[in-house]
Amino acid sequence: MCQMSAVVEQDGKFELVKENVTRVDVLGKGIKIKTLFEGSMELTNMAIDHIDFLAGKIFLHKKEALDGEV
Repeated sequence: MCQMSAVVEQDGKFELVKENVTRVDVLGKGIKIKTLFEGSMELTNMAIDHIDFLAGKIFLHKKEALDGEV
């Protein structure tokens, strides 16, 4: 089985969001991460930047608000 770690860049450093990620769903306002042991969590205003399969990491970033959105 292959689990990934989800990380987000903040202030030039990568911070761990979740380990043992088994599934990522793209939602209209963000993403939903499911883990092997802890269930799932929704991250609003987040998007996938890229996935490094060799490193086992999903790199996330905060989505910019579009004009008219809050």
